[in-house]
Formats: sequence, structure tokens, C-alpha cells
Amino acid sequence: MPDPMTVLMTGAGGFVGAEVAARLTAAGHSVLALLHRTPDIVRNNGRQLSPGPGTLIRLHGDVTRPGLGLSDDDRRLAETADRIVHCAAVTDFGLPQERYERINVTGTRHVLGLALARRTPLVHLSTAYVCGERDGTAREDELDVGQRLANGYEQSKLTAETLVRKAASDGLPVTVVRPSIVTGAARTGRVRDFKTIYPVLRVLTRGLVRTVPGHYDAVLDLVPVDRVADLVTEAAGRFRDAEGRTLHAVGHELTLRDFSDVLAEYPSLHVPRFVPPSAFSASALSDRERPYHERVVSLYDPYFRRRVHFDDAEAAAFARRPAPAGARPYLRRLLDHCLTTGYLGPAPSRGPAAARSDGSTHR
Repeated sequence: MPDPMTVLMTGAGGFVGAEVAARLTAAGHSVLALLHRTPDIVRNNGRQLSPGPGTLIRLHGDVTRPGLGLSDDDRRLAETADRIVHCAAVTDFGLPQERYERINVTGTRHVLGLALARRTPLVHLSTAYVCGERDGTAREDELDVGQRLANGYEQSKLTAETLVRKAASDGLPVTVVRPSIVTGAARTGRVRDFKTIYPVLRVLTRGLVRTVPGHYDAVLDLVPVDRVADLVTEAAGRFRDAEGRTLHAVGHELTLRDFSDVLAEYPSLHVPRFVPPSAFSASALSDRERPYHERVVSLYDPYFRRRVHFDDAEAAAFARRPAPAGARPYLRRLLDHCLTTGYLGPAPSRGPAAARSDGSTHR
């Protein structure tokens, strides 16, 4: 175990941040948890974080304010940190650009100001989707290659990571971790917050929108929250090995064909029809479908078009645990959890395809 250290964490109450805080305190480290709206840190299993053997100190602050909005006493405490882990971000789609700028960009700028003052090593949580709308392989050492960004979220994260890279060139020790689409736990599929891909999955599997623009060979990369938290924690704890690296925290590559085939195993779930984007017209949808497409599905359209593979050679070389395997079984665990909790409706039995343990439907 690395020597005990003090870690200042932003976003400690978030989906990923709570799991990182739990791992750091379990390893004997002290966590200064920057919290804004609520003092609670709830883990993915639904339970309050119980620190130990390390310590947890809650600091009230706001990344959008200079000095992270800390009181004088809390700022002096934050300045004792051996590491900074920056997880705070807004990740919802379809928000005003000003909100992305204020939290994701200005917030990162304020974190960098604190880190640069004492050259405190920084682990920055970005997103693999800074790759933008393109096909092929997205490498860990790439950033701005002139790509077209799909939405304000991606643009803000690209801008924020560019700021981090600039700080690194100015001498700040930095590691960047880029998750793909963060979803439920690897073993159980359990998820604390039904965000990221879950809202569009709910609309589509309920048949609220039946026809969707997308390519059946487009790829969605789903990464279990525990994989992301493990990698961020490891980067903080083994920073000498992690410094200067950009790590793709990616997991299960699933094509839209994979999604369709697995959904077809569940009689209660509707399987959407994907059509080439050039052949799709929202005006052709029914009056009932159109609002759901506009408010939910359209926000995810770019993710149904991309045929992208995230290279994770750096992450694989660094991490002490291998990346998860078994994409289709993992998707089944996610769906089973959604049904068990009632998020996608009741939990009926699946069709006969699910009974095959080694058939071609499993990946």
C-alpha cells in the first residue's frame, strides 16, 4: 500500500467521486471532500460512505468560484493536500452552454489555480468522447485534432482538458483519466443514478420512440463505475507511474446490433429500429413519438452514428487489473438491474436465447 496521503477531491458526492473517495479512505488515505449542494456521500450500493481506516473531512465549496469558494480555514487545509482529484463536472446533455462553461471549464480553471500554486499533483477526470464525431481509433495521446464535437458537454470537456494540458506544459504534474459511458457495477449491474445512457434506454425500450437514426455497426462503449473508480484511485496512489499519462477508462464495446439482439431476449422490452441517418426524418414520427425524440433521443443521436474504438494501451499497461470482458453479459446485468428496480418496468423472464451460456449471442 502506498504511504498515507491527503487528497483534495472535487465531486466527491458524485457517481464516480463517491466510489473514489471510498477506495482512498479504505486504503488509509485522508480525503478532503469538496461538497457543494449536499453533505452526503452515497456510494453506488446506496449506502452512506463509512470511511476507514483513512479519514474523511467534508469541505463546503463551489468549483465555479475563485479559490473553490472555500473559507479561509478550509483553504489552508486544502493547501496541505498531497494530491488533487478533480471529478466535479456536469455531464447531462441538452443544458445551456453557459452551465457547461461555468462548471466544467471555469471549475477546472479554478482547480488548476489551486494546484499550480504549490505544484500539487492533479488527477483530472475527462471523457473519452473528447474524440468528437469520428470513426476509427481514438488514441490516448490525442486531444484536439480538429474533430467536430457532438454537443456542449463534449466541447466543455475538450476545453477543460486543453487547460489541463497547458498547465502540464507549465510544469504541473498531471494525469488525465478519460472514461467512456459510465454505467453500473461490473458484477451486479447496480447503478446509483440512472443517468448517462439510461434515460434514452428507457424511452426506447418502452416503445416511446420506435424508429431511431443510427448505424447497426455504431459502437457504444460502456464502462462499469468500479473500473473508472479503480483507475482514478490507482492514478492518485501510484502517481509517479501515472504522471504524464492519459488513460482511457473504457470497458465494453457494444454495437447497436448487440443492443438489439440482447433487447430481443426480453419480451417486455421494445426493440427500436435503427435506420440510416440520411433516411430518417423526425417529422415522419407520430405525434406521440416526436416529443420524446426531441427531448431525449435526439440528444444521443451522435452516439448512434459513431464507429469509434478507444485505444487503451496506456491504461492497460498502467492498471494492475485488466479491463472488463464480456460485453453482452454485462449489458444483460444492466438491464436486469433496471428491471429489478422498476426503472424499465417489471422484471419478467427472458426468452430462450438468454438460456444459452456459450451461444453466439454472448460476447
